[in-house]
Amino acid sequence: MVLAGAVIGLLSMGIRQSLGVFLLAVSEDLGPGREPFSLAVAVLSFLMGLPVAGYLADRYDHRRVLLVCSLLYGGALMMVSQLHSSGGLVLYLGVVAGLGTSGLSFGVLMGAVGRLVPVGRRSAMMGVIAAGTSMGMLLVAPAAQFGLEAFGWRASFATMGAVVLAMSFLAFLFPRQAAMQAAQDGVIDESFGVAVRKARRNRSYLLLTTGFFVNGFHIGMIVTHLPAYLIDGGITGTVASVVLAVIGGVNIFSSPMFGRLGDRLRKRNLLMLIYGTRAVLIAALLILPLSPATALVFGLCIGVMWMGAVPLTSATVAHLLGARYLSALFGVVFFSHQIGASIGGWLPGRVFDATGSYLPVWLLAIALSVAAFLIHLPIRDRGTAAPG
Repeated sequence: MVLAGAVIGLLSMGIRQSLGVFLLAVSEDLGPGREPFSLAVAVLSFLMGLPVAGYLADRYDHRRVLLVCSLLYGGALMMVSQLHSSGGLVLYLGVVAGLGTSGLSFGVLMGAVGRLVPVGRRSAMMGVIAAGTSMGMLLVAPAAQFGLEAFGWRASFATMGAVVLAMSFLAFLFPRQAAMQAAQDGVIDESFGVAVRKARRNRSYLLLTTGFFVNGFHIGMIVTHLPAYLIDGGITGTVASVVLAVIGGVNIFSSPMFGRLGDRLRKRNLLMLIYGTRAVLIAALLILPLSPATALVFGLCIGVMWMGAVPLTSATVAHLLGARYLSALFGVVFFSHQIGASIGGWLPGRVFDATGSYLPVWLLAIALSVAAFLIHLPIRDRGTAAPG
């Protein structure tokens, strides 16, 4: 099940995080600028974070949620390939694909893993899921660039849609709800309402939710606009796609590393390390002369800090509130993440169309990194874990 979850994350998130490769081509073909594509990606990111799919998975069945949402996502990508104006981008790439990815996101995948693996291995196994999504960047970003150059963006979107439709069969490798319940015999099964009330009163949970917004903003901005930023600076499209691949490739190892460290060290401190380091790296990208070498070094370094916050944050939620409703409760945290991702995907396009520069948004990303560093400082992640 863990490996199936990693493959689903590889394909679904790999495609999502490679959409920036198509920004210029789709914008030039459908018009009128970069904002329509950016807005569609922002809507996708926002809807992707809705915790409804996580609740349905906890309440009914992870398998059915994964199956239905795979069909929605794949169908949406195929519909995008048939568009002849930017008017349908928000509907298909934004709304339909967003609803599809909401059931293939970290909330659902981490929730299934968190309920079945032993507590002592929880953070490490969640790192495997995060690593799978990063492998998607490593494999999908170069493949997307190749498909774009060889066959055009329409054929590339149709191919990605077909791959996601085929991926739907992996849902059957997840256990049914009855098997989930049997694996947790002896655990007090409190009501969902009680779990929600506990979460609302837990200050550390609320801080995690706030801090994860910044993680989403960084990821949404970088995957959507870093390729265009590099191309604007004189870097070739091939190198720009390789930078995304490097980010994902490095994170294949760094996410499980942070997951394993989270089973041994304070997760709060590791999260502060991630956000603080990102501020330094983004500042270096702006200060140093832009070249293929500096772009690749940035990709290498930011890749180390890319998805490490995901297993650490999800495991902290399970520690604070238990794993029975982890898909839903982490889904709320992930919703905050996706609000950040939607803003990070849309705002740079809006700012660029208005000013011709990404600089103001890069500076905002640095400020948010510092804020996230401080937000995690009061989090209490020590003590006995919540049951379940």
